[in-house]
Amino acid sequence: MRYTAAVAGEETFTLGEGPVWDGPRERLLWVDVPAGAVHEGRLDGDRVIVTATHHLDRTVGAVVCSAAGELLVAGEKTVFTAPRGATGARIIAEGSPPRRLNDGACDPAGRFLVGSLTLDRTRGGETLVRLERDGSLTTLDDDLTLSNGLAWSPDGTLFYSIDSVPGIVWVRTYDVATGAVGPRREWLRIDDGVPDGMCADADGHLWIAVWGAGEVRRYTPDGRPTGAVVEVAAPHTSSVAFVGPGLDRMLITTATDELDAERLAAYSMSGRLFIAEAGVTGLPVAPWAGPAPGEP
Repeated sequence: MRYTAAVAGEETFTLGEGPVWDGPRERLLWVDVPAGAVHEGRLDGDRVIVTATHHLDRTVGAVVCSAAGELLVAGEKTVFTAPRGATGARIIAEGSPPRRLNDGACDPAGRFLVGSLTLDRTRGGETLVRLERDGSLTTLDDDLTLSNGLAWSPDGTLFYSIDSVPGIVWVRTYDVATGAVGPRREWLRIDDGVPDGMCADADGHLWIAVWGAGEVRRYTPDGRPTGAVVEVAAPHTSSVAFVGPGLDRMLITTATDELDAERLAAYSMSGRLFIAEAGVTGLPVAPWAGPAPGEP
């Protein structure tokens, strides 16, 4: 069960990440991390047409949207609504080691979760936090190396999160109503590439983008590989999401980041968006429930 992803656009991104399908507006959202940019696009068959680009901060790690279509953005150190105003929920303080916000997603109740990564060689101490409806922060993890992909089971009772450097996918119980989480346990360890972004399908299987392998792989709810693999003509596959009105296509982001001239020449499609069909459908993404950071 090997599938081949097709190039979905002409634009190249340094570090494309965090695709989100905004179903009510049939809009695709994604970020280019080092450009500090949020992109909007529409599907035209198996192509993505870029319709808008917002340059919002020094870096942008993730974007989600509200039911009304308002964008919530994880910038370099602050979560804010776009276009960016004077207020925001500051999540990372100045100091050492330098770090930035990375991947984020809404839980099934619309709370926004986002993690961090270090910008130097320091290991450990990275966080995964949740922005509550009242603007407060709840820390779920404070011992990560590089917080990355987030996903929930179809019924919302299991929460999966990636720590990329050790290659671990964690799982824990999750109470959508209260936000209570159980103890985490190792669900999967990947050692032939780096697990990056991920999403769940309607059957409760996880699809994980494996950075360095040029693949998106499907795993059963108990962490076993199914053998279903989407091959991508770019080694640095960064994230994946189900898109389209039927949530039956997979949108895969890739990067040119960390590729030298020789590898860029060998993988000239690096940094593009890709689309694949694997005969499964995804789950709708819960909208961000607000309120806006810094507002009453």
